[in-house]
Amino acid sequence: MLYQKIYPGLSRLKHFYVIFLFVSIANNANAQQIFSNNVYPLTDFRQPLDIVPPALAGSFGELRSNHFHSGTDFRTNQRIGYPVYAVADGYISRLRVQNSGFGLALYINHPNGFTSVYGHLSRFNPKIAMEVKKIQYQKKSYEIDEFPNSDFIPVRKGDVIAYSGNTGSSGGPHLHFELRDTKTEATVNPQLLGIQIPDNIPPVIYSMYVYRLNGKPFNEFTPKQYFQVIGGNGKYNLNKVSTINLNGEVGFGIITTDKHSGNSGLNGVYAIELTLDGNTIFTSALERFSFENSKAINSHIDYPALLNLKRSIQKSFVDPGNPLQIYSNLVNSGRVVFTDGKLHELKYTITDAKGNKSILSFNVQADSKAVINTPPVQANSFLFPYNKVNEYNNDDIKIILPKGTLYNDLNFVYKKLPKPQTNAFSALHQIQNNLTPLHVGFELWIKADSSLIKYQNKALIVNANRLSQGGYFENGYVKTQVRNFGSFFIAIDTIAPTIVPVNINNGKNMNGLSKMNFKLRDNLSGIKSFNGYIDGKWVLMEFDTKTASLWHNFDAQTASGKHSFELIVVDMKDNTRRYAIDFYL
Repeated sequence: MLYQKIYPGLSRLKHFYVIFLFVSIANNANAQQIFSNNVYPLTDFRQPLDIVPPALAGSFGELRSNHFHSGTDFRTNQRIGYPVYAVADGYISRLRVQNSGFGLALYINHPNGFTSVYGHLSRFNPKIAMEVKKIQYQKKSYEIDEFPNSDFIPVRKGDVIAYSGNTGSSGGPHLHFELRDTKTEATVNPQLLGIQIPDNIPPVIYSMYVYRLNGKPFNEFTPKQYFQVIGGNGKYNLNKVSTINLNGEVGFGIITTDKHSGNSGLNGVYAIELTLDGNTIFTSALERFSFENSKAINSHIDYPALLNLKRSIQKSFVDPGNPLQIYSNLVNSGRVVFTDGKLHELKYTITDAKGNKSILSFNVQADSKAVINTPPVQANSFLFPYNKVNEYNNDDIKIILPKGTLYNDLNFVYKKLPKPQTNAFSALHQIQNNLTPLHVGFELWIKADSSLIKYQNKALIVNANRLSQGGYFENGYVKTQVRNFGSFFIAIDTIAPTIVPVNINNGKNMNGLSKMNFKLRDNLSGIKSFNGYIDGKWVLMEFDTKTASLWHNFDAQTASGKHSFELIVVDMKDNTRRYAIDFYL
């Protein structure tokens, strides 16, 4: 009866699974190590899907491009359309529809102080879908981001709120699920709040690295040594190496992944702990993090190795400008000095969110002869301290790095290169290089050629790959905010977007078809807006960024007979394309 009250209407199989979940919670509550003083509820939330057993396509905190994965990706058997359930009582606190990102997404606030998030949905339940469509027509926009009050759409635990999908920036059918702290909006590992994922497999350790820091800031020139790791079932050793001889200040790094039981891909680990002679000197634990700090993954890992070697090495030392709050038990920020001539024991303990552990042990001999020097500072560079505002100016360019942009002190390098041969209205400016990660980006001004004046409203800044960085013309410069270092110049966008009709043309009878389809393309600055009109009235056009597909679903607002249709698509530089036809329904 207890389980029926919590999960009304469950089948016998689901009853069995609920019992399994509660037994699993009881057996594993102490296995989930939390490296903080936070206390989390273990029985408040149910699973968001009824797929048994649950399997993950992505874990919380998994290493992604430029961010930590903010939730848990549940596999949906490569299909869309599975019912998605409210994990607890609450109310719809946010309705979001995006061309990219989470696509169709719902947020539910719960009385216990947490918010659940459901992303990449294929559709909402009928009541929510009706409200969303009303808002879209009121705002005349496909994309919306609304924050209803608590009595707008209340939900109960186990209500079907939507159906799983593949919308937004999803790489395949799945449900992206999050639990957030409602007050701070920090995202929290759902496995620490009773969301159970079967897992009896310890993490896998592939390799270990030693960084010769030598008292210098970490960068692409920091010497590092690679050590292959062998073993399995939670026990690992260095391959063909019993002791590493080291001298001076060093740091360590590790490549490791996790896999859950059953149909699971390679996922991220929960915690990494490093001890020296039995004393912890570094711990990272992906318990929770704030979204504004998620890009600091590029400081957490060896960013140059990711770009050059395609390897995700998690550093076990913390850069001084790294704002992440995932670290604890730090001694000298994880940097170790070996100058005493003694033999030392080091041990990595890698833990997943279920409490499975893998251990790598090795020895280090402090050896005054084991010296690897850091290369000298590059000539014609300028010191940019990580904890200050930094500026660089000359007659052609202005660069402003706000405080908090850099993770380490930087020896900044700038070069002016020849103008590219086509669609260029300035020289090419090389600003540092792309191997230095930035947290918040920087302000960039580039002096324009005099020939740009007649195109000034179409001007923007592009990188060496001719990808738009945005921008606007002002007082002889084109200005923008840039996220990464690289090479940049001024270009113009005077070409309107392209509209390609897929299943419609002038005079066509669309009777029997559920929608009209189009493909949109833009050559440079990107699509800013699209608006469709039937018989002069705005109609909802839906867009999928992944496939560049645009469509309108016919509904009761369009009766049988002859109709006029107009589609207007505008890019970021206000180049406009119109498509107008008549059709029959």
